[in-house]
Amino acid sequence: MMPVRILITVKTYPHPSKSYTELVCTAGVREDGSFVRLYPIDFRYLPFDKQFKKYQWIEVNLKKNRKDPRPESYRPDLESIKPIGEPLSTANGWAERKKYVLAQPLQTMCQLREALEENLASQKKPFPSLGIIKPSEIFDLKVEADTRDWNKKELAALTQLNLFRNNKPLEKIPYRFVYHFNCGAPECEGHHMSITDWELGVLYLGERERLKDEQKAVESVKQKFLDDLCGADKDTYFFVGNTHKVYNSWIVLGVFYPPKEEAPSPSQPSLFC
Repeated sequence: MMPVRILITVKTYPHPSKSYTELVCTAGVREDGSFVRLYPIDFRYLPFDKQFKKYQWIEVNLKKNRKDPRPESYRPDLESIKPIGEPLSTANGWAERKKYVLAQPLQTMCQLREALEENLASQKKPFPSLGIIKPSEIFDLKVEADTRDWNKKELAALTQLNLFRNNKPLEKIPYRFVYHFNCGAPECEGHHMSITDWELGVLYLGERERLKDEQKAVESVKQKFLDDLCGADKDTYFFVGNTHKVYNSWIVLGVFYPPKEEAPSPSQPSLFC
């Protein structure tokens, strides 16, 4: 294993795990902007001094995850996790965050899908399984009803005996939130992709508790993740990733939403020219 410095950009809502009780898909970028997936991490059960925040640097020992062929996937040594400093500032239009998050050339969602399809056909080219894209147009955040309870295997994983794990039980979000957008590629016919951001799940649960109404909580999520994070005043990007077991099935892992830079005002004509 070797220590690697990573800027955390993504934490998805936890899901049940037979081996770890529950797991969080975590991803970030190295200092050159290249993506790394850290899996598995049972985040809610990490010691407090190892629980990192989004846009915070961490140092962690990694080795290639041999059970996961996706090139960005690495298995972290949980004992080695060391958060460094505070999360990067949002000052100056998120300049410090943009320096790393947008360091690599952007691709469209259509390009990412095509690259993975070419790999599946040839088995030669390395295929991307993480990326950041800039939607050219975001049409909607659709809400779809999901199962309200964990299935038997998931429930068994969550309730397995563990005397040292007394966290609040993990609640299932009974809705799927699906972005409908165009990625800007000339041939794009639109994409429908679920968002699995942990912050979305926490917002839904908090608003449901505050408002005592599921549908009002859903509307609060839409207001935040569509009207606000994808608003006209934001320069919105999506962190995206493909799933392990269903290749070329992509999801939105999180949203990067720095403020839109103001266009420079036209120069005033000189009175003396």
